[in-house]
Amino acid sequence: MKRLHIHISVPDLNQAIHFYNQMFGELPSKQKSDYAKWQLEDPCVNFAISTRSAKTGLDHLGIQVSSEDELKQLNERLHEAQIETGKTESTTCCYAESVKTWSFDPAGIPWESFMTMKDADIYGTDSENISTKNTTCCSGSAPQQSTDSTCC
Repeated sequence: MKRLHIHISVPDLNQAIHFYNQMFGELPSKQKSDYAKWQLEDPCVNFAISTRSAKTGLDHLGIQVSSEDELKQLNERLHEAQIETGKTESTTCCYAESVKTWSFDPAGIPWESFMTMKDADIYGTDSENISTKNTTCCSGSAPQQSTDSTCC
């Protein structure tokens, strides 16, 4: 099963959590001091917010898959269409261990294709140096971006 992923950077996490709790009619499935995620079934979306980006607003979009075969098929479709992607890598990000690749849509919006394996206790392996990273920390291994892929 595929699930749309949306990650938005917010200036005030508590205010945003309150808003999205009301919008979705449920509490986050994961909540940390700088991050919250709703794994919704209706609509089928992995919706995340955080205070980690230097820019408020849309951070990135993605497609979350539930199997390695789905991830492989998704990446093959992009390659067949001659859409450049970063290499498939294992990473710790957004308090989860995942396998993912990155690409950019024609408007320059970062898209991740990923499969989550399990929860993690840290946001990402570069969380201590986040201020020195690209403002979209999660797009580190995307084409035409930094080659650091240690964060979501």
